[in-house]
Amino acid sequence: MEKFRAYRVHDDGKFGSGRAETMTRAEFDAGNVMVRIAFASVNYKDALTARGKAKIARRFPLVAGIDLVGTVESSEDPRFKPGDEVIVHGFGLGGDHDGGYAEFGRFPAEWVIPLPEGLTLFDASALGVAGHTAGIAVDLMQLNGLMPDKGKVLVNGATGGVASVAIDILSKLGFHVVALTGKMNEADYLRSLGAAEVLDRNALQLGTKPLEAAMWAGAVDSVGGEQLGWLIRSMQRDGVIAAFGNAGGVEFKGNVLPFILRGVRLLGTNVENPLERKKAIWQRLASDLKPRHLERVARRIRFEGLDQAFDDLLAARARGRQVVDFSLG
Repeated sequence: MEKFRAYRVHDDGKFGSGRAETMTRAEFDAGNVMVRIAFASVNYKDALTARGKAKIARRFPLVAGIDLVGTVESSEDPRFKPGDEVIVHGFGLGGDHDGGYAEFGRFPAEWVIPLPEGLTLFDASALGVAGHTAGIAVDLMQLNGLMPDKGKVLVNGATGGVASVAIDILSKLGFHVVALTGKMNEADYLRSLGAAEVLDRNALQLGTKPLEAAMWAGAVDSVGGEQLGWLIRSMQRDGVIAAFGNAGGVEFKGNVLPFILRGVRLLGTNVENPLERKKAIWQRLASDLKPRHLERVARRIRFEGLDQAFDDLLAARARGRQVVDFSLG
């Protein structure tokens, strides 16, 4: 019986524990589209799952990995045929249903997105859930009136995966992007993606006023916590913030004045959207929102490098995106 590589989480410890092993097709989850997986990106959520740091895996054993790209091997649904290049993410992937860290997978056709023209499989995996989140953030901010002539846009947690892609996209669209980071040794990397300025988070004075000096027309925030509170207080009139992360905590102090006196808009950025919404964002990521520097943002790793990649993410040592390339080794 054919066996293939997979990284699965087992019912060990408080929230499970992951390890590399082999599995067979007889162990596949339900679905009607079989995919030969080419790439799967490494995300913070995946690291939490693999290391049992949060209750994400809700059944065991479970193939980890919240996104994947690959080629259809077989399909019982007429919408797909062998050879089609596809993207899969969301719908409980890597939590309720086997995810991307395996050489093959089976998924319901209703979850499968055709690869848009303009992206390669590597491009799509380099973007992954992180790039999709950045695309949603930019789309929402534009829908709420953000334009390059309004002023500077701050990207917080700038070396992270979503933030790196957001810097690339925003600079391409003509925005003056300010990268805020605690890793000033990565300033050259951030400028290479298009950041016009790089600020040191460790030197940041957050202030305590209900309204701070109006500095930003827009902001992309992956940090949350106290820094999100500061961002809200320091936005310009009609400023927009796309919030999607909580690396700095899930709570922040705030008041109503930025909202009622400056019209600040705090936009929740959630990737769990209907399939048609996902497809629309992917179409933009393949066209007007396509980053220019994905090869700088993302690096390919071997399947055997997953454990190290998880540890690097959890220790805040990672930069940009890491992508498992199943053709390596």
